[in-house]
Amino acid sequence: MKKPLRVFDRLQNVLLISFSLIAIVTFVVGIWTSSTVVNNYTERAENELVDRDMQLAIAFYERSLSQLNGAAIRLANEPNLAQNITALQAGHEAIRQDVERQVVYELETIYPTGTHFILVTDRTGNLLVAKGVIDQVLNSLPTGGTWRDSQLLATVLSDQKPRATTAVIDKALLAEIDLDERAHIPFKETPKANPEPFDAREGQAGLTQIACAPVLDANGEIAGAILAGYLFNNDFTLVDRIQAAAGVDTATVFFGDLRVSTNVREENGERAIGTRISKAVFDTVLVQGQPFTGNAYVVNEWFITRYVPLLDYRDQVVGSLYVGARRATFIELQRTLRNNITFVALLAIIPVALLALPISRMITRPLEEMARASRQVAQGNTQVRVPNRGVGEVVILGQAFNKMVAELEETQAQLVLKEKLASMGQLAAGVAHQLNNPLGTILLFSDIVLQDMPPDIQARKDVQMIAQEARRAKDIVMALLNFARQQKVWTQPTALDTMLHELAERARQQPAYERIEIVEKIAPDLPPIEADPAQLSNVFINLAENAADAMPEGGTLTLQADPSPDSQTVIVQIKDTGCGIPPENINQIFSPFFTTKPLGQGTGLGLAIAYGIIKVHHGKIQVESQVDQGTTFTITLHVHLPKNTTSIYADK
Repeated sequence: MKKPLRVFDRLQNVLLISFSLIAIVTFVVGIWTSSTVVNNYTERAENELVDRDMQLAIAFYERSLSQLNGAAIRLANEPNLAQNITALQAGHEAIRQDVERQVVYELETIYPTGTHFILVTDRTGNLLVAKGVIDQVLNSLPTGGTWRDSQLLATVLSDQKPRATTAVIDKALLAEIDLDERAHIPFKETPKANPEPFDAREGQAGLTQIACAPVLDANGEIAGAILAGYLFNNDFTLVDRIQAAAGVDTATVFFGDLRVSTNVREENGERAIGTRISKAVFDTVLVQGQPFTGNAYVVNEWFITRYVPLLDYRDQVVGSLYVGARRATFIELQRTLRNNITFVALLAIIPVALLALPISRMITRPLEEMARASRQVAQGNTQVRVPNRGVGEVVILGQAFNKMVAELEETQAQLVLKEKLASMGQLAAGVAHQLNNPLGTILLFSDIVLQDMPPDIQARKDVQMIAQEARRAKDIVMALLNFARQQKVWTQPTALDTMLHELAERARQQPAYERIEIVEKIAPDLPPIEADPAQLSNVFINLAENAADAMPEGGTLTLQADPSPDSQTVIVQIKDTGCGIPPENINQIFSPFFTTKPLGQGTGLGLAIAYGIIKVHHGKIQVESQVDQGTTFTITLHVHLPKNTTSIYADK
């Protein structure tokens, strides 16, 4: 007993040393890898943050464009606007004031208020009404000029379809409404910028969000157009709105590669208007039309940045939208996380040392119990079981051990019963052969004596008793012979549904079943099986007769048959509502010559013969019973017998 315990003591020591080494290695490796882990984490966090910022910035950008589009379409759809445009061309002042009131109302609905303007033109592009908001002040813009050179206006007047887009407005067109000076932005020297600007008009023309909607008369003909625009140059309304409402660190709108609207600050605190993007961003965003994400040194600190191209209505790149997040926050987060990981790794050694002993004991104790149980099983004790202690795989191992021992116990019981049946079969065969001939002689001479005896003498009754008991003894001998002959199976396709139905019909005609209700629950899709029908019929008849004997006062006999879920076997159940079998007799009912019936009413071979027949068919017979509630015999039979079955196959 001591040797196995020393083995587990060594295992416990190994576990203790292993846990300590794990703590030390974790400490060293944790510190060494923390930098990489933290950097990867913060890099993902940076990318997720800047991606979120860009999504919010795009949402604000598109909302601004949607407001312009809504204003242009609402004005274009105003009733009588086409007639009013004709009146404006004629110089009708009252009509002008009415149209201007409508334009002003739409300008006041745009929020936040930036450099916005709304223009009303005739069908040739001449400006009839022009209103704008500059520095949050409503202004009347010059009229009398023309925007016929606007490609967007020409396209809308041509195909009569409204459009809302990002567009470059030439200096000459902005001069018509006195916005050319506001659009002017001088270039500032920017390191790492592309040698040449992306668009030659940068610094003079204006980058705008603009919506244009056609005005149609009653006949569907073009009467004019409405243009609603927002000039980004030197206006910071949108970028500041993105920064304040979305929590974005910095935001910028670029015309080509020129910063025209931004809240990025230079070292002197002024906005970095007139600076340009780096060549790497230039090539990716403006030339290739692809988004760009990366680290950039902006003015005086590092930012994680994201750029997306801005396209006009012809899908040509005209600029870009930028958001940036300060890296200083993430650098501080990296430092804090590294310090915390180092502190936690140092602290981990203490609890590991304290927990190592109980944890190792938790692992080794179930193993010790299984080792002791294994020795008891080796000594022949199959009743031993191990408690479900431990966690995870240790519990699974214990459950598997208990299952193995239970199956070993069941297999051992079956082998003992099989050997007992085989021995009893050999004994029965020998005894039957020895008794059969003397019994035949007794019956023969008894019949001869009875033929010669007068009918009224006492001796005749004695001889009749001799003959009767001899016949009973001969029946027992025949049962012994049947018990001894369970060796071969006369295999043929057997319809169990028909066999059970015929059994039920015959039983209903017998006096023993007069007070018994016979219920058939036979599945309609029951497949035929390979079996010896004569032997199986004997099994079912024996079980049915036993059920009838268990219900002298009447009851219910149920014959049930169903295919298994995989259709490889058939399950037959014979249930009664009789007196049941006491628990102490359950393990003996298949033993030869065991019976609970009164003397002279049973040989004790019926269930033993049934057990042998089912085993020869490679099947299984089980019993469940409760006293005074009834008994259920469950028989499982293969649809197709295994190839190694000792059988003789009978063709149809």
